[in-house]
Amino acid sequence: MATHPEALRRERILNSKLYFDVPLSKVSIIYSSSYDISFMGIEKLHPFDSSKWGRVCKFLVSDGFLEEKAIVEPLEASKIDLLVVHSENYLNSLKSSATVARITEVAPVAFFPNFLVQQKVLYPFRKQVGGTILAAKLATERGWAINIGGGFHHCTAERGGGFCAFADISLCIHFAFLRLRISRVMIIDLDAHQGNGHETDLGDDNRVYILDMYNPEIYPFDYRARRFIDQKVEVMSGTTTDEYLRKLDEALEVASRNFQPELVIYNAGTDILDGDPLGLLKISPDGITSRDEKVFRFAREKNIPLVMLTSGGYMKSSARVIADSIENLSRQGLIQTRPE
Repeated sequence: MATHPEALRRERILNSKLYFDVPLSKVSIIYSSSYDISFMGIEKLHPFDSSKWGRVCKFLVSDGFLEEKAIVEPLEASKIDLLVVHSENYLNSLKSSATVARITEVAPVAFFPNFLVQQKVLYPFRKQVGGTILAAKLATERGWAINIGGGFHHCTAERGGGFCAFADISLCIHFAFLRLRISRVMIIDLDAHQGNGHETDLGDDNRVYILDMYNPEIYPFDYRARRFIDQKVEVMSGTTTDEYLRKLDEALEVASRNFQPELVIYNAGTDILDGDPLGLLKISPDGITSRDEKVFRFAREKNIPLVMLTSGGYMKSSARVIADSIENLSRQGLIQTRPE
């Protein structure tokens, strides 16, 4: 067995089962009913809609854009997979229900036996991590992939927070470097919150370019991680749709001049929506649709594979907005939601 940290990481990635061949009868949309968190109702104590992921898929199916049998079901990320980025100490800390309560910001979780917390909270997160990692493989094969979940951009190798227990973006990129022979990755993080997790993990890696467009007046106030952002676009509380989209156009133009990626990871949080209690921005649902279309066109015009993650969004309306945006991408011919 290898003992050097980089050799161990390589061995773990090469032996992982998370990459598997997806038949053409499936489309590049990844989801599992296991994503959705239901824990005796206490999940409602956090503003995040932990059934959002399933409701997005239900909308896509009921609207006739997607067949359930065409959705890709990922595997759960194992402890060995998680050790590619996370330390043994960090993973062991999750055996404390109090630690998970802090990360998920739901205090009563601290009082439940840890085996229940593992099953009801951390297992869904590990399934979503598996989905994010698989999405990169699928994107390089088919041009795009959407994980209806993931985007846990506040978690670093050594610390979780902000409802993020595992660093799925960092993991996805390390897998892509080795298994897909990708050498340059661009993260486009358009969640309302700063993506301090992947910035801390990957910000000093010159193979990774980070464009982060976020509200600096809200969590996480991670000033150290901000130093690792290659392209910082700050949008203050109250920013409206037109101003936001103008700043995004400018940012994508600058990014295209600064870096030539072989893979784009798009963190597409909907907490920028007008009325979101945590994002504090004023972007309309149509603005979300336009935003997502702009990012997909950015990647399509340069023939760069794109992975989309749904990330944050703290209103019940988020699921409908995400589904509407995916349906628009399909109508515009930017994605294909029917098997070939």
